[in-house]
Amino acid sequence: MGGVITALRFQKRSREWVNVHIDGRFAFAIPAAEAARLHKGQELTDEEIARLKAIQLEQKAFERALHLLRYRPRSIAEVKDHLRSHRVDDAIIQRVIERLQRIGYLDDKAFARFWVENRQQFNPRGLYALRQELRSKGVPPEVIEETLAAMPVDEEAVAYELISARRQRWDKLDRSTFWRKARGYLARRGFSYEAIDAALQRLWAELEADRESPDIDIEYES
Repeated sequence: MGGVITALRFQKRSREWVNVHIDGRFAFAIPAAEAARLHKGQELTDEEIARLKAIQLEQKAFERALHLLRYRPRSIAEVKDHLRSHRVDDAIIQRVIERLQRIGYLDDKAFARFWVENRQQFNPRGLYALRQELRSKGVPPEVIEETLAAMPVDEEAVAYELISARRQRWDKLDRSTFWRKARGYLARRGFSYEAIDAALQRLWAELEADRESPDIDIEYES
């Protein structure tokens, strides 16, 4: 059957999209670059119409993915899940993913590096937590291990810095309570037992030393 193009009109809200009217009725919208190949009075077959509608769907999905990526880098799996949640066909999703990879907007290795750097700078985590978080984002295991090997995390040093920042909350606690609270705090952030134990030993020794240091009253001569 097909039909004849009776109008090509830019959308009111976007000059990047053109509404295509076939046989006097709106049929679909396509990117302006694609619409430049069409003209009023052109006859389209069913296959050509289907191809143009597929272009519309792919471009809409591509723009939806770009919008998601505006807020922060994403893993490939995150973008796929987002598009699937909007009922985008898997074949279209794959083409969108490939487009994003070609232009450098989607890269699991770059995403993993970003995630580790961001965590260590703003909200430090242990290796266990970093692995779990990256897995939850759909990053492949080999990429996770490669990233962590290239960006070694000194768990003991990071754990010590975290609990040192809270020492004023704990400096009056007895040893048992201190260890319970501090160990739970670090465990929830995914640090290894060895790193936790070393950090706690170090800080507890400092707290004890502070308590044993006598207060010195200094008198000044008048």
